[in-house]
Amino acid sequence: MIRGDVSGRARDHFDWPLFIAAALIAVLGVVNLYSATSVYSGSRSELYISQVYWLVLGGILGGVLVAIDYRHLERLGYVLYAFGVFSLGLVFVLARDVRGSSRWIEFGSFRFQPSEFMKVFLVIALAKFLHDDPRSEGRTLKDLLVPAVLTGVPALLILKQPDLGTATILTLVFLTIAALTRVRWKSVAVFVVTVAGAAPIIWSYVLLDYQRDRVTVFLRPEDDILHRGWHAHHSRVAIGNGGLFGNGFMKGTQNQFNFLPDQFSDFPFPVYAEEWGFVGTVLLILLYAFLSLWAIRIASLAKDRFGAVLGVGCGAILFWHALINIGMTSGVLPVVGVTLPLFSYGGSSVTTVMMAIALLMNVSMRRYSAVPAPDRL
Repeated sequence: MIRGDVSGRARDHFDWPLFIAAALIAVLGVVNLYSATSVYSGSRSELYISQVYWLVLGGILGGVLVAIDYRHLERLGYVLYAFGVFSLGLVFVLARDVRGSSRWIEFGSFRFQPSEFMKVFLVIALAKFLHDDPRSEGRTLKDLLVPAVLTGVPALLILKQPDLGTATILTLVFLTIAALTRVRWKSVAVFVVTVAGAAPIIWSYVLLDYQRDRVTVFLRPEDDILHRGWHAHHSRVAIGNGGLFGNGFMKGTQNQFNFLPDQFSDFPFPVYAEEWGFVGTVLLILLYAFLSLWAIRIASLAKDRFGAVLGVGCGAILFWHALINIGMTSGVLPVVGVTLPLFSYGGSSVTTVMMAIALLMNVSMRRYSAVPAPDRL
């Protein structure tokens, strides 16, 4: 049970900067989604309303997570992880194929994407492992074998769906957490050499044809603009059309003339950039940068190792999603299926991001509570 005095002190330390930054991004996202879907008719034209519902639902779930002391989640770390892996296995039994991918489990009119929730479950499991591990000196690759396996199992299942983007996010979250656990430089060098040596094998035998096409299109974007390069080309055109101050709300030509596919899911950023220009784009990027840096601050002030890893992991989810999505739509990274947090439409995506922000809020609010001195990563 959580004593009333502890809960009261936690409420007194509500993290308003975190809340305001996330709320601003969510509001901008709904406004942008309204514009992005204005070219459609029927149910797609009302996706922004569904987005509001998902934000409310995610806010309620986030409120529940904030109310429960995050340290209670440590006991459930591996249980949640096992549930996530089990859900990923169910995808291959129950999921319906959508454009060549099987990612969603459906129950009547309700459907969810297990790979999204797996991001948070993985962070909790990694936080539990590192909290239970008393080691404080530099770790070797052997010491990180268990966390690597914890990451590799869901990543491989997700890659099989296939979903390269989400599998990449899981891997990057693990590497971010590992980078802050004092890994020995010799081990880092061995890891880099191993990955470089395995790259040709991954390219030839792991990646699918369409995934390799995305990389070749990234390297030679003008070779096939009408087909494989369509998304990336018109995304860059939209961003360039925005200029300094943008064309104005609902006046972006690439969106209004329907040149931008998936502008409500994977490509909302070009819609925003064309309408609000460089100034609006810098504002949005600064908001994501603030969330990422604030997450590091929360982790550094956490009272225990479990909270510190939660802060780093949840911050990594937000950072890598924003970086990869903005990078792929700007032409500096290959196109992969990675959403923009609180900006892209999607119930599972929005709910997962809200859970990550709630966990950050939880750790932040309880950094003043009376607990033993924090362990260092």
